Amino acid sequence: MNASISKRTRKFALIGVAAALAFASLALFGCAGSQQSSSQEQSSSSSQAASSESSSESPSSSAASTTDVGGNVLVAYFSASGNTERVAQQIASDLSADTFAITPAEPYTSEDLNWNQEGSRVNVEHEDESARDIELTQTTPDGWDGYDTVFIGYPIWWGIAAWPVDGFVSGNDFAGKTVIPFCTSTSSGLGQSADLLEQMSNGGTWLEGMRFSGSASAADVSEWVNSLALS
Repeated sequence: MNASISKRTRKFALIGVAAALAFASLALFGCAGSQQSSSQEQSSSSSQAASSESSSESPSSSAASTTDVGGNVLVAYFSASGNTERVAQQIASDLSADTFAITPAEPYTSEDLNWNQEGSRVNVEHEDESARDIELTQTTPDGWDGYDTVFIGYPIWWGIAAWPVDGFVSGNDFAGKTVIPFCTSTSSGLGQSADLLEQMSNGGTWLEGMRFSGSASAADVSEWVNSLALS
């Protein structure tokens, strides 16, 4: 009988040992799974953070602001004493542009331009607006339709643009063109000269103009041209 009890005792002991081993295996498996899950979550979190930082640090680009004008440029001008012509030629040189001299059919002489002399041509025209309709040798430049940008230069007479320019402005279609006025004078500013020309024009996008003194240097002119940032 004692032998039988001993066998049963050993049997139960072996069952207990097996159960303990199984429990220990399950515990180790669960711990390993938890560590693996934690590692994956940390890796995912780190990856998302890196992606977010990379996105937030990406630089953004912005285009420089320029005046949007076409590449075919014409510098048209009327010059009484040569000052406006000198400025016009410098603009044309800076931009590799074509030039067009607005030329009265009856050229002005030095006596005509003497505003200090009573009865001189410019005084008569100033006092009688109907006398300001100046016939030009050519109103429309050759290849006019091909120009995208037109500079218009003139001297200031009695606070306005010299009137030989009026026939050029009113006699051409500026639709689709960018127009940039400039003037020369001893003391007067641009004033309303450009606004009055725009009012008599047939379309066009008129930009703010510039006044140069009679002694303006080539560097002064080039500085203005560069400031326009033409594209």
